[in-house]
Amino acid sequence: MLAVVAVAANAAGGDGGETPQGPPIAPVPVELSEVPQAAVTQPTSPNIIFGESANIGEGVIIGGTLAPATGGGGGLLEGVQTEQAPAAAVTLPVLPQVVDGPQVNQAVIPTGLAADPQTPTGKFTTAAEVLPIMDVTRVNRVAVRAYDGKDLIYVTHLWAWRCGLKAMAISVTDEPLQNWPLPECHMNYSTPNAILDGDVLPYLSLRLGGVQSVTIQVVYDDLSTDIARFERGEILIP
Repeated sequence: MLAVVAVAANAAGGDGGETPQGPPIAPVPVELSEVPQAAVTQPTSPNIIFGESANIGEGVIIGGTLAPATGGGGGLLEGVQTEQAPAAAVTLPVLPQVVDGPQVNQAVIPTGLAADPQTPTGKFTTAAEVLPIMDVTRVNRVAVRAYDGKDLIYVTHLWAWRCGLKAMAISVTDEPLQNWPLPECHMNYSTPNAILDGDVLPYLSLRLGGVQSVTIQVVYDDLSTDIARFERGEILIP
């Protein structure tokens, strides 16, 4: 089992596994192990650009649907198909938001989502279990670290509670939101939120200084939605 183990795994009694080598995953919200270089999948397609701000060179190549660009700007990823997703048949409920804050973008939410039963499992696999935690730890949803000449964006906290989510989307430095596919839940284990070998790692590697803000949108498995925007200084870690 990979040492990058979700917070929920620790809460449920996971053992954490061995310590791999490489750039460390930041403590979000607990101390995490290093990211193994061998586990990082390098892009096989031409270099992909986050607007004009940063290169994705490690972690995951986001391949989800983009929200429509506004203001005549380019898409979040140049060279990646950017059609608007088909409109969802049902408008998802939106949690209360700050009036002057970002608004949930329905266009980037994957279609065909269905609400799951909200019977607590004790394993943090439902919105009923993870939403209260996500709400009080909102600023921990994402972190930015300047490391080894790059900006690293970590979403370890979201991976830690992903079994209560249906989808997430990310925007860097006010580029259009893009759906970021979540790893599967490992329901055959006592810690289904754990990150195992073969799972997508919870970080992106971008050009140093390219991350000025990050917006995170989530869809819970009861189909409620939430969005939050963070300035670099709010989420910058050592």
